Amino acid sequence: MVFGAMTCVSGNAPMQFDVFENPSPRMRDVYPYVVDVQSDLLSALATRMVVPLAVTALVTQDLPRQLCPVITVNDRPLMLVPFEAAPLDKRLLRAEVISIRDRSHEIIAAMDAVLSGI
Repeated sequence: MVFGAMTCVSGNAPMQFDVFENPSPRMRDVYPYVVDVQSDLLSALATRMVVPLAVTALVTQDLPRQLCPVITVNDRPLMLVPFEAAPLDKRLLRAEVISIRDRSHEIIAAMDAVLSGI
């Protein structure tokens, strides 16, 4: 049996670490944006794994930084909430607001904290 690299890319633009407006109007006041955290190697799937960015009144130093890093989007400090990650139909992720690829190491560390407690 031979195993090769999985390549599911179907010509779509990279989306990992892009921020999108929350497609749920009901939740937009609390979670105005979501971050796509799914590998672009899985772009052929109909869904994307997203993590919400939450409005918070907590002071930055009061947040567990490894688990909930603060990310600024449109001049608003928002808290990444990795323990509320969920799949979302990628057709609902319409227009990228900003890319936070430069913060990928913090996002991956937060996801690791949720998955493995590290």
